[in-house]
Amino acid sequence: MNERGKFSYALLIAGSLCSAVPGFAAETVDTRISRLEQELAELKTVVNSKNATIPGQPEAIKKAELPSAPLVSTASGTKIQFYGFARFDASYDTGKINSGNIALWVRPERLNNNDAEWNLTPGTTRLGLNLSGPDTETIKLTGNIEFDFLGSGGSENNMAPRLRHGYLKAYWPASDFSILAGQTWDVHSSLIPFVDDPGLMWTSGNIGSRHPQLRLTKGFSTGKQSRVEVAVAAARTIGESNSWADTWNVDTGKDAAIPTLQGRVAYSAPLLVSNQPATLALSGHYGQEEWDTDKMGTHQTLDSWSCNLELTMPICTKMTLAGEYFTGSNLDDSFGGVAQGVNTILKADLREIRSNGGWAALRFITNPSTTFSIGAGMDNPNDSDLTGMVDVRSKNQTIFASVIKKITSGFILGLQISEWQTDYKNAPDSNAFRAQTSLTYKF
Repeated sequence: MNERGKFSYALLIAGSLCSAVPGFAAETVDTRISRLEQELAELKTVVNSKNATIPGQPEAIKKAELPSAPLVSTASGTKIQFYGFARFDASYDTGKINSGNIALWVRPERLNNNDAEWNLTPGTTRLGLNLSGPDTETIKLTGNIEFDFLGSGGSENNMAPRLRHGYLKAYWPASDFSILAGQTWDVHSSLIPFVDDPGLMWTSGNIGSRHPQLRLTKGFSTGKQSRVEVAVAAARTIGESNSWADTWNVDTGKDAAIPTLQGRVAYSAPLLVSNQPATLALSGHYGQEEWDTDKMGTHQTLDSWSCNLELTMPICTKMTLAGEYFTGSNLDDSFGGVAQGVNTILKADLREIRSNGGWAALRFITNPSTTFSIGAGMDNPNDSDLTGMVDVRSKNQTIFASVIKKITSGFILGLQISEWQTDYKNAPDSNAFRAQTSLTYKF
């Protein structure tokens, strides 16, 4: 800022303070500070905007001094940033892919699987609020509230909102320690595949979801550019309804003696690319479900667990390889086991369904506006755990190729082609091709 700019800026601040003096007596200290901070932010925006139009100023400096996304300050001093996107997804399937708006698995052949179908939905439209502050010298506060419209309520043209994220986070920078409370992504199996389909390869190799949780995270510096992060969480277990055995209609996860325990240890350091760290992580979870067999409290306790290996590896500045491997049992709450958790055919001897699988994907950034990705995934339940079940899915796999094109910074086009194959025990295998596209207006 030149001397004239500094002088103008000082005059603006002084004038604002003088004009505010008559009202000080009627304000609380907190209200006064909050109002002054807001006025100061507005003045900075005005000054930066004027500086950005000074003749002869280098373009790079102009861009650097443009104001960032606007923030709204509350009376408590919390800053709120509104974000989101309007999105439209359209897909054509050569067979019936469940659930339609997202891809999970192919329905059995006997259910008119060869009957092609279209799906059109705005349900992935998203609205969110980023929260920050007020901070202290030792603690930084943040939070997030986010909705979309892919919930089970409503109809295709009258969709109900669905809470994706709703959490607060307190972070102590000096000790690299944080506490998170609320709903967000699980600690275990934390990677997201490079797909455009909102189904995220769930039930075909990618496990993990979003759950209410209390999480503790601690970071450790292990070198100039390397870091170890340890996270543990106690999360809500969401089980099946207990009404199958003429008992009370109770959630088997809520009825369990303990919440689900999640953990993750990750090591990050640059390997092949100097300014892009690779990350190797080991994660897992353990939970229980209490299945009542009568109304007198007789029950069976079934375990839910997973062990996961995660890898994110930048190969060069424009190419990244990522993937996960998992093994475990009773994983339907995490979209594993092809969404099958417990074999209930023998009510006196319930059985957890074991499963293993994973996914791998390669992303290539051709230019700042275009990204190509290819990948594949598989979820393979243990056949011996499926005995007697009807329409039981014994394996599910997919392969995909996608391209994301930023037509402008806020207008994005997505295209994806995928093949899906779902195997059924004692029934013909089913397969279908899916062509999916998305249009997104990001704000």
